[in-house]
Amino acid sequence: MAHVVHSEPTVTAVEYPSSDGKPVAESDFQLTVLTYAREALRTHFRARDNVYVAANLLIYYQEGNVKARVAPDVFVVVGASNHERMSYRLWNEPKVPDWVLEITSRSTRHEDQGRKRDLYRLLGVTEYWQYDPTGDYLQPPLQALRLVAGEYEELACEAHGDGTLAISSAALGLELRTTGRGLRFHDPATGRDLPTYAERTAAQQQAEAGRQRAEARVAELEALLRTRDANGSAE
Repeated sequence: MAHVVHSEPTVTAVEYPSSDGKPVAESDFQLTVLTYAREALRTHFRARDNVYVAANLLIYYQEGNVKARVAPDVFVVVGASNHERMSYRLWNEPKVPDWVLEITSRSTRHEDQGRKRDLYRLLGVTEYWQYDPTGDYLQPPLQALRLVAGEYEELACEAHGDGTLAISSAALGLELRTTGRGLRFHDPATGRDLPTYAERTAAQQQAEAGRQRAEARVAELEALLRTRDANGSAE
């Protein structure tokens, strides 16, 4: 009797693309906000190994299903290790994002306020924020929702006399403000806005220039003292 060999079923590895083929941002207005948010938050949380900040990165939320994915403009996870990723796969990660920002526009408003809002709620994203940099349709242009008992509730928006809008984020420990310069993260602990890359670079250059001036002044004073001592010895 022939011996029948039962072969093990072939398991095909699932490939999860790192891109959805869509542009990073619709226009310069959206790209400016996205770039600022990513870099400012990464710099702010750089000393914390358990805070992960990403922008335009695919989140896969169902293992084996490459279509079960979403790409927030910016998101933050408090409790996930801070290292680079090709994508964020929920079954390999400790938790879902705590904070999501969609930089919205007329062309994305239906998805941002419909499918994405429902998906983030079902996934358990604690805070869902929307910002309309051109003020095309979202009024006020900055809005935020917080998950309470499985449903999203709107966070209070404070209007300042100069037209600035401010909403506090418990997830980030920061305040988001709309100013004449656009969207800014404000740190209540320091009373300052998180700087842009250009602002941070300018401050570093200014500090370096000040250090060099101070060193030059010290060298000048030391040279004067040496000259005075030399003259005194000669006398």
